[in-house]
Order: sequence, then structure tokens, then C-alpha cells
Amino acid sequence: MKETAMEARIDYYANPIAAKFAKHINAAGLALKKTGLPAEIPNLVLLRASQINGCGVCTDMHAKDAAHAGETTVRLTMVAAWRDSVVFTEPERAALALTEAGTRLADSAGVSDDVWDTARKHFDDDQLSGLVSLIALINAYNRMNAIPRIPGGNYTPGAWS
Repeated sequence: MKETAMEARIDYYANPIAAKFAKHINAAGLALKKTGLPAEIPNLVLLRASQINGCGVCTDMHAKDAAHAGETTVRLTMVAAWRDSVVFTEPERAALALTEAGTRLADSAGVSDDVWDTARKHFDDDQLSGLVSLIALINAYNRMNAIPRIPGGNYTPGAWS
């Protein structure tokens, strides 16, 4: 089977409408820099949602940025199988569970009370608000890249963060 290079369906980010939207969504992302969440959690959340959504651009970016920030190869590899791993703390597991539930809203009855209550045990209102906003934001970014099939793999750590 011959492999072909993936090409974007459109030059999304060169489009003036998309560029304007990206400018505003990037500004929203800046508001999440000080959520009070432990530093590792946003990287895990961004990576896990991107894996679920099949966004090559964001999976590439967030895995590389997390590694650049000091995340271990073992933990990065295990994000996709976090439930069957011993390398994540209870707060990280709660954040990953909330990320999966919030990303897969259509696959179930939404975020269950159990998932929310577990997250509530580990995070205060500001942190939970930041976590919910981060999950919403990465899901938007994933769609901005996955729908037009923007290819991943060329990201340089720190370039967009």
C-alpha cells in the first residue's frame, strides 16, 4: 500500500474569516494561563482531547510542548491509556476523566455526576472553571484543524505556546 502525504483541504489559516476567528480564540486561550491548575494538568488535558478528536496538529503540538516542559516519555505514552496506568496522580486522573467526558459528550449522557464529583474533590471553583474552559477551547482548536485536515508532525516545541 502506497502512503500519500496528507494535504489540507483548504488553507484554513490563510483565510481572513478563519484568521479573525483564530485571533479571538487565541485571545480566549490567554485568559487560561493562570487557572491555578498544577502545571502538568493542562498539558495532559490538551493532549488527551486531541488524541480523542484525532487532531494531528494538536496531538503533535501538545505532546512536544509537554516533553519540552519536562513531561516524561512514559507519561506521554500512557495518556491514551491513563485508566490502565500507575503514573498519574488522582487529580490528574480526575482531570483526564473530565476531559474525556467533556470531549465525548455525544457518546453518553454528558458528564456524569461521578466524574464531576471526583473532579470537585481535587479542584476549587477557579481551577474547575479553568479546566472546563480549557476542555472547551482544545475541542474548538481540534475541530479547526481536523475538519479541514491540517496535517500534524511539523511542530517545533514552544512555537505556538
